[in-house]
Amino acid sequence: MSQCIAETYEMKENSSSQSCLTCAAVAEAEVERCRMSQGEGDPSLNQEPPPVTRVRGSSSHHLPLCGSNECVTSGGTVLVGLDAMWKTSVLVHVLVLPLLLLLSPASAELRQETQETEPRRLPPPGKLDFGYVPAGLYETLAHYEPGPIGILFHIVQTFLCAVQPNAFPQDLIVKLAKDKFGALHTEYQKVIYYEIGFVVCAAVGLLFTVLVPLVGLFFCMCRCCDNCGGEMHQRQRKNADCRRGLLGTLLFSTSLVITMGVLCAYAANQNLSSQVKNIRRLVNSNMRDLHTFVNDTPMQIDYLISQYATAKKKVIYDLNNIGPLLGGRIHDRLDKEVHPALDRVLNMAGAMRETKEALDNVNRSLEVLQEGTGKLKFNLSLVRSGINRTLNDPGCHDDDSDTTTVQLCHNIRQSLSQLQISANYTRLPGVDAQLEKMNRVLRTDLSSIVQRGFSSLNDTPHVVIEQTRGVIESVLNLVDGIGQNISSFSKKFPVQKSLSNFSIFVNHVHAKIEDHYPEIDKIDFYRWIGCITLCCMIVLVLAFNYLGLLCGTLGYDKHASPTTRGCISNTGGTMLMAGVGFSFIFSWVLMGVVTVLFLAGGNMEKLVCEPFHTKELFKVVDAPYLVNPEWKNFIPGFLYGDADLELTAESLYSTCKENKGIYLALRLDKIFNISSLLKTTAYTKDVMSQLEGIKVNLRGIILLEEEGKQNLRDFSEAGLSEINHADYLEEVNKGVTEVDLLSFATDLEAQTDLMPSGSLKSTLKGYCGTLRQIHRQQVTPMEKTTSSLNQSMRFLERTTSDLPNKVSSVLEAIDAAQYLISDNSTHIINWEREKYSATIVGYFHQYIEWIKTSVALEVAPCKPFSNMVDTMEIMACSFLVDSMNTFWMGLGCSTLFLLPSIILAVKLAKFYRRMETEDVYDDIETIPMKTMEIGNNGYHSERTQGIPNPMMASVPTCDTVNREPALVFWLLKACFSSFLLRATLWENQHVPLKIGTKIPHVSQSLGPDVDGLLTKKERHTKTSRFSSAISSSRPIISYSEDTLWYRGG
Repeated sequence: MSQCIAETYEMKENSSSQSCLTCAAVAEAEVERCRMSQGEGDPSLNQEPPPVTRVRGSSSHHLPLCGSNECVTSGGTVLVGLDAMWKTSVLVHVLVLPLLLLLSPASAELRQETQETEPRRLPPPGKLDFGYVPAGLYETLAHYEPGPIGILFHIVQTFLCAVQPNAFPQDLIVKLAKDKFGALHTEYQKVIYYEIGFVVCAAVGLLFTVLVPLVGLFFCMCRCCDNCGGEMHQRQRKNADCRRGLLGTLLFSTSLVITMGVLCAYAANQNLSSQVKNIRRLVNSNMRDLHTFVNDTPMQIDYLISQYATAKKKVIYDLNNIGPLLGGRIHDRLDKEVHPALDRVLNMAGAMRETKEALDNVNRSLEVLQEGTGKLKFNLSLVRSGINRTLNDPGCHDDDSDTTTVQLCHNIRQSLSQLQISANYTRLPGVDAQLEKMNRVLRTDLSSIVQRGFSSLNDTPHVVIEQTRGVIESVLNLVDGIGQNISSFSKKFPVQKSLSNFSIFVNHVHAKIEDHYPEIDKIDFYRWIGCITLCCMIVLVLAFNYLGLLCGTLGYDKHASPTTRGCISNTGGTMLMAGVGFSFIFSWVLMGVVTVLFLAGGNMEKLVCEPFHTKELFKVVDAPYLVNPEWKNFIPGFLYGDADLELTAESLYSTCKENKGIYLALRLDKIFNISSLLKTTAYTKDVMSQLEGIKVNLRGIILLEEEGKQNLRDFSEAGLSEINHADYLEEVNKGVTEVDLLSFATDLEAQTDLMPSGSLKSTLKGYCGTLRQIHRQQVTPMEKTTSSLNQSMRFLERTTSDLPNKVSSVLEAIDAAQYLISDNSTHIINWEREKYSATIVGYFHQYIEWIKTSVALEVAPCKPFSNMVDTMEIMACSFLVDSMNTFWMGLGCSTLFLLPSIILAVKLAKFYRRMETEDVYDDIETIPMKTMEIGNNGYHSERTQGIPNPMMASVPTCDTVNREPALVFWLLKACFSSFLLRATLWENQHVPLKIGTKIPHVSQSLGPDVDGLLTKKERHTKTSRFSSAISSSRPIISYSEDTLWYRGG
């Protein structure tokens, strides 16, 4: 329709350029005719497009089939066979070929034929709407959202990226796979380089696993020997509370970190158990999708077959409307040449009528002017003679008259000669002879003859209908035959049997999977128990830590000495040491499990899960010659024996992921050719050959009858050229009178006003009014008639100018248009017939291309198979690997922090447990400046504390000054400057000794290598020997930064 309207508008523009109103009107009518014949005649063209357009993708071959308003691109698909399908697994060989390939009517022959027609640049047919192929809804949502635990998954993946930042070793894996790991001894460096992060972490884990139990064993033995903090003795310091608080805070913080790790491990363990329960749901949904796949495929095939009715209906409609379609196009093509010629004849008919009217006007105007001229001449002569008689009055020429009056009369008499007519119309000949001839010419209705020519041209569609009736009936029979062949084609394949076999296979597989669910649940239960056991090992340590901190903090009494601490505080310290013991017992087991899970889960994540998401894993699977050294591509080599076919696992997965047909995904066009069975090409050739037999003869169209042509000749011979237009125009241009009567009357009246009053003046004024009346009643109508005569004569001058040549040109245009229709329209008819035939055959091509596209993109969409792959990836990676990685991450973090927990717990337990011995003071600032009980030698006495103290029995209670007078003498001599302080100290039975003072008893206890002189450098190294001095009942010595305290004994 758009083409018809475009061509008609083009005709309208061409005709408008020629200033032809009639042609423009006819063009508007043609536009309306095109709209009515195309829009109203075909209801499908008036339907609104569907509100939603499905975009499904396209295949590798594209054939543009453009309609009058839009362009359709259809995917080309090559058809496939059944002989090699048993290689594709049960699913493919049972279902794919019989169901999905049986209606893919595309062949190399058809594509070649289409390519052969393309260079002809025939206009494509309008687009057919075949609707949407019915498709079931696949319920499996192959997407996993982990929820809040996804944060932990992300942290673990970030850690693994830090451990293993190297790119996926595609080439290395392919090389190792091709050599079946035989190249490992040559490529071990690359393997180690890639796994270096895992190797280092695993080495640390193994060292931890080996060293921790050994360290724990030695630590236990060391404490049994009263070393490594095993001695129940504590020396009090002034910062003891600060140290205890710091150690408690650090241990509590460390325990919190361990707790968070355990919670992460527990959450991962629970998440894995809960996701295992979702496996049943995912598997069931995938199985239901497979059943949907099976059940919908035959329905989709039936829909493809049924949609042939849409193409058939459109073909029948166009065949039944060959008149307006083919005939209308032929008419439009001819109308571009014929319409201007007929418009010129119509213009000439209008010129005839206007010429006759002009001649009538010339005759009437000439009669009026001739009659008016005689009357005007008579009246002007009367006025002129009357004024002369008046001017003969004595007042105008008497000697006694006024000089002015005489002069005025003289002037008036001189101007009377102007009162005469100017044009002489009586000398102009009439046009009666020409008018008579034009009347005879107009007796023939040339406009009606032209309209009969238009009607004959517009009857072209009816002529086409009558002359193509037999061809249309034969083409309709062929169309019915094509429909019967397509309808019976699907019966040649055992579709239902194949569907039943596949359905049985799916049910069998589903039943097998269902049988394994109890075993899976049992295995998951044992796994859950094992993971909970591992978590409980750490929870046990945490329980001792938290209980130890709680008891130690609540039971601590800052006024109690280390040997008198309460039971709760002592219990807290004991629990901390129990936690240390369990830490040594469990930590190496935990680290061993973490190391194994880390190596397994980390490599699974980096070598399987992550490459799957980036599709790098497909590049390994699709590596040329990987499985078979003779096959470049394994899948097509295994299925079709054509290893060079570009069919890879990635393309197969991606195509199914986009929910395209399995026909396109598996490239089944390489083994089965349905177009040879449908023989669509043969049928379209038969239709084309029948349509090429259309013959249209337009010799019966007569544009202008001979009567009309003769009428044009008579018009050119009407004697219009004999009219002397120059004489008429000369007289018309002269005017009616020589002087304007109104101006003459005004001048006469002005001169009369200068005369004295009297009969002369009044008479002359009366003639002024007479002149005005003559101008109003005679001159003005004559001027109007003169103007009309002028217009008519000028029109006749234009029309009759070169009239014979104009008429000859019109006749030549009519003859040329008639020759085009009668003798030279064959080319136009053949061209339009080819376009019409291409439109009819194009509907079949659209149907074929739609089937090809539908089979490739919509029939049996293989989304369930990509969903199965995604489901396995979700279960393996999202459920198992992510949860397992999070588990070892939390467990490993907790296990590592057991080391600082051990150290802090051992240090802190010293402040909570009840000691057997203690040191009260550590330096001089802590000594109370008051009198102490005798016998207080640094240990609590049995009398004051109520507890046995074996050291008290060996320490004599005597005065220090009396025991060592020489030592006091040297002390006083060396420390005179601190006399007052030392006097105070004597009162408290303590003697300060400066470094370097000789102490005989001490030197004897320390051995022969010490002569009693202690320097600052030696002070720390001799601490143990002070302890031995104490144990040998020697005088007790406490020491500070630079002073030794000697106690009596």
